[in-house]
Amino acid sequence: QLQLVESGGGLVQPGGSLRLSCAASGFAYAVAWFRRAPGKEREGVSCISRSGGSTQYADSVKGRFTISRDNAKNTVYLQMNSLKPEDTAVYYCAASTFVMATLEERRYTYWGQGTQVTVSS
Repeated sequence: QLQLVESGGGLVQPGGSLRLSCAASGFAYAVAWFRRAPGKEREGVSCISRSGGSTQYADSVKGRFTISRDNAKNTVYLQMNSLKPEDTAVYYCAASTFVMATLEERRYTYWGQGTQVTVSS
């Protein structure tokens, strides 16, 4: 049973940056970040393949967020820049048993508990 632990959330002003980390208890294949904003359904934010060579982003975060991974540390990162109030959400890390990256939620078997990101002045 793979365990995932997110960290790095917090309160930041609009235009600021945060880096989220997702530490896995073992090696994970494709990994993704999802988020759930208040009153909304969970949505895919970004994902990365097993090798790190393939990534995808939701249109709403393209050019602002960057996903990366360090397989030696079993850790995936989400660098979030130019944050907006609409980025406020609980961010979840998820790991798949598939190699290729996808933002399809049903492909992900293992989930972390989430970390709160609040963008507000």
